[in-house]
Amino acid sequence: MSNIIELSEIYKSFDQGTQHLEILKGISLSITSGEVVALVGASGAGKSTLLHIMGLLERADSGDVVISGIPTKDLNDIRRTKIRRLEIGFVYQFHNLLPEFTALENVIIPQLIAGSSKKDAMTRAIELLEKMGLGQRLEHRPSELSGGEQQRVAIARGLANRPRLILADEPTGNLDEKTGNDVMDVLLKLSKEEGVSALIATHNNALAKRMDRTVILKEGVIQDTL
Repeated sequence: MSNIIELSEIYKSFDQGTQHLEILKGISLSITSGEVVALVGASGAGKSTLLHIMGLLERADSGDVVISGIPTKDLNDIRRTKIRRLEIGFVYQFHNLLPEFTALENVIIPQLIAGSSKKDAMTRAIELLEKMGLGQRLEHRPSELSGGEQQRVAIARGLANRPRLILADEPTGNLDEKTGNDVMDVLLKLSKEEGVSALIATHNNALAKRMDRTVILKEGVIQDTL
């Protein structure tokens, strides 16, 4: 199977006051088409930084990120943005929904930005939200939805542009156990239905065991793969 994303010797550090912090120390990782991978590690292990680099939101100090066969290290910001918009979907712990817009509009807007027609964007948004069990909540704003419902909208938004890769940063971390399991059920089910690969950062080992593979990140280094 082909690799959707390949990381080669990724290093990343930050200066914090007088301290020089090495966050990622030579990360090499690949995810194949349709594979769902758990990224497990303690707070401060570098999970969020790794996701930002994989999603082309930050640049590594060295190493390369190859997405769908395209090396990105030397690409300008415009080209990186285009790849990110078309190839990658994001799901965050705290939803990051636009509060003034409805659930339907929150899933339509990223499609319009990517160049879809309003008709196609609406059809796709309704399809995804109905699969999420939110067919009766299309016109509700985030403040009118429960936490689990908001996260389902966020997943639909992440899938809206038919990305080849989903990057999810603790998508159930702000939810109670039952709601978190329900949200993960939907995320895993739709990932398989849509044929999209995913890297899901989580502290929850029980959730990690439901995925195809687990990558353990410790002190900026991949310690093990299960």
